[in-house]
Amino acid sequence: MFPNVVEDRSLRGIIGAFADRAHAGWLLAQRLRDRAPGGDAILLAIPSGGIPVACAIARALGIPIDVAIARKLQIPWNPEAGFGAVAWDGTSAINEPLAKGLGLDRASIEAAISRAKAIAEGRLRRFRGDRPFPDLRGKAAILVDDGLASGFTMLAAVRAVRKLGPGSVLAAAPTASNDAISLLAPEVDWLICLNIRGGPLFAVADAYREWRDIPDDEAADLLEGAWREGLRP
Repeated sequence: MFPNVVEDRSLRGIIGAFADRAHAGWLLAQRLRDRAPGGDAILLAIPSGGIPVACAIARALGIPIDVAIARKLQIPWNPEAGFGAVAWDGTSAINEPLAKGLGLDRASIEAAISRAKAIAEGRLRRFRGDRPFPDLRGKAAILVDDGLASGFTMLAAVRAVRKLGPGSVLAAAPTASNDAISLLAPEVDWLICLNIRGGPLFAVADAYREWRDIPDDEAADLLEGAWREGLRP
């Protein structure tokens, strides 16, 4: 295991480790408490599933919350599957061995990036409007999602946030695959993940006893609720 990875060994490999996303966020907050000083930290949730997790952390620790958007790069003939991700600013994280194995040429990859970036930009406006992105200089930027399957969506967001000059970058998720941990740990200062699981098949949903998709409208309402409580950056 990487020295910058924080996990809960009692939850390693466990199915149904968390009641729901809010419960998982509260547990993550306990591990973040000593690594995220409230006055110098900001949470950046990856919608939609990362927002309820991050809202629970924000309330537990009194840390302001905003969003960072990254979008899967869709395989042209199988849009449910991806070969990487791109962030709202165009920063990409590509699974190069997979792209090569699929026979994707540079034109196909660039087209997928362009499509995904346009969607990511639109979602950023949906959640944030036209407000300037928070000033991250010198702060601990904590990126939060509800789970890391391949890890490429989080990686694209991490790389985009690095460009904004934070003092440190932390990635936090209740659950992750071994592969996602190996991908992300070298690129962040801390990776906090309570429920790490191996095996040939990994589903984020398996970590939760209550699981459902979170519509964007519901996620936006949760974010607005946290902001009304004074947790806006």
